[in-house]
Amino acid sequence: MRIDTLTYNNIQTQGAQRRAWLRQHSPQHLQHCAALMLHALQKRQQSASRSTLALGAGACTEVPLAELARDSDEVVLADLDLASMRQGRDELSSPALRKRVRLLACDISGGVSASLNRLIEQQPWDKLGPRGTQVIFDTAARCLEQCPVPDPPEIEGIRPGESGAVISSLVLSQLFSYPLLDILDHIQRIAPSYLGEQERHRRYQEAAEAFRVHVIQAHLHLLRELVDVGGLVALVCDVRGFVFDVHGAGNDTEHRRTIPLVPRIFFDLVRSNFSVLEEAQWEWITDFPEKGKLGRGYEVVGYVLAC
Repeated sequence: MRIDTLTYNNIQTQGAQRRAWLRQHSPQHLQHCAALMLHALQKRQQSASRSTLALGAGACTEVPLAELARDSDEVVLADLDLASMRQGRDELSSPALRKRVRLLACDISGGVSASLNRLIEQQPWDKLGPRGTQVIFDTAARCLEQCPVPDPPEIEGIRPGESGAVISSLVLSQLFSYPLLDILDHIQRIAPSYLGEQERHRRYQEAAEAFRVHVIQAHLHLLRELVDVGGLVALVCDVRGFVFDVHGAGNDTEHRRTIPLVPRIFFDLVRSNFSVLEEAQWEWITDFPEKGKLGRGYEVVGYVLAC
């Protein structure tokens, strides 16, 4: 499963070295993320809990951990990647601040990837492959349709309503994209010539879209459940990716190709679950083009939300 490689991938893309790169090449990304997360703390009601929860924190590349710890009685970092969270906490220079940070290794989707993987493994793919792409992608669609998505997920170690500020840090699109990539990875292994054909299969496309929406709804419901009365939510989510092949043309729409990440209904789902107190949109570059490799970036939306 893709989530099994999360720690290795995060070593390449998170932490102090990555933050220094972003300060040089995408400083607005770090600024917007920090501002929204800190505003969620600063604008919560006085009666709300002084505990802060950061979902998908990783190594806290975008999470201003020192500031959060100074303004909170406790900061809980929740992520599948325990090693990265330790790295983020250990960057704090103050022992007193480090003591305020609790690490919780967990799958904040509620085990969606594992559930889908079990369904994939139950299918007789060796018999289905010779029957053509329609059968393969109908089977893949059925796996997505049958995959349980806990709504909201239960996360052991986190109680409902105990956090005055709940942060979802660039994790939402991963919750559905990793499982979807898992199923395409499997198809590539059993029938490499079929990869890319999924765009032509309506049932698969509809199942994948419904799966995305269900996972998004479950995550939004989780945020609502975890935040205390009078508390606020900071949600930061990449909504489109883009690639480009001209150095320095990351902000030039003429030289890039966009890749949708979240369904259009995402924005309506946010507003149907929360009151939007703040909203910001920006772009950030993650990689510049190199020989034989495209540059990459993302369009991001960030919110401060109240229930």
